[in-house]
Amino acid sequence: VQLQASGGGLVQAGDSLRLSCAASGRTFSDYTIGWFRQAPGKEREFVATLKKGDGSRYYADFVKGRFTISRDNAKNTVYLQMNSLKPGDTAVYYCAAGRVITSSARLPTAYNYWGQGTQLTVSS
Repeated sequence: VQLQASGGGLVQAGDSLRLSCAASGRTFSDYTIGWFRQAPGKEREFVATLKKGDGSRYYADFVKGRFTISRDNAKNTVYLQMNSLKPGDTAVYYCAAGRVITSSARLPTAYNYWGQGTQLTVSS
């Protein structure tokens, strides 16, 4: 499956933004889709994931209540709605897909397919 992340940009603290991850190549609904981010000099970290099947959602503690992951299977797209953005959210955001078990959903290594990343910069 091929993934294309988009929607990043330069925003101010407190703003909202929605990232999109468009998938092609395979049945989108067969995969768990996750969002990760990587800031300069830091490791890639888990942000949110949406499981295939039951649609369970899991979030990193630092985005709970601010970010929402959702999917539109008809459009083969997963979204990450980000509200109340902070300068600490500045990073390249990646979407990823895989047949992921719940216990591994926060691990980048559990995902087989990655998009190219989209840059989010939040100014103070």
